[in-house]
Amino acid sequence: MARVRSNPIVEGLSGGLDNLMFRRLHDGRIILCAKPDFSRRKLSEGQQAHHRRFRQGAAHAREAAQTEPVYAELAAGTMKTAYNIALADWFHPPVIYEVELDEGRVRVYASDNVRVAGVRVSVLDEEGRLVEQGEATGPAAAAGWWAYTPGRLPGAGGKLAVEARDLAGNVTRVEK
Repeated sequence: MARVRSNPIVEGLSGGLDNLMFRRLHDGRIILCAKPDFSRRKLSEGQQAHHRRFRQGAAHAREAAQTEPVYAELAAGTMKTAYNIALADWFHPPVIYEVELDEGRVRVYASDNVRVAGVRVSVLDEEGRLVEQGEATGPAAAAGWWAYTPGRLPGAGGKLAVEARDLAGNVTRVEK
């Protein structure tokens, strides 16, 4: 890969020329590389499934990069664009690390690579039927503690079901 420094001949070039490709990076640099050849490539079923998921993520990222300011904020000052951050968010669901009962309230520690958009807590009875559910309050950040005070705590055989959502619509569910 050749790097092109301030050269008036290639200043406005982009795209391909025979077997060469001129690529302009986000920071304005131009690189010259060999054009990839995909003519003989055979994709496995898993690769085809990943391509389908990537197309869905790309569609989400095109819209979200324009409508969600947090993606632009995270991209500022980096080599990434808001589109790159939104696409990465599509592929990384939130993670729930801890669910605890503390003095009559449910506390949930959750994180995401961009931001946890919301946490829902459901109280289930012994047979798994919904008794109560509601949105927890918490930080508008990538990670932190969320809290929910239910009107009724789960009984002896009951459970708590916790769902964390991110901006891309990914949901992670944990039962405790």
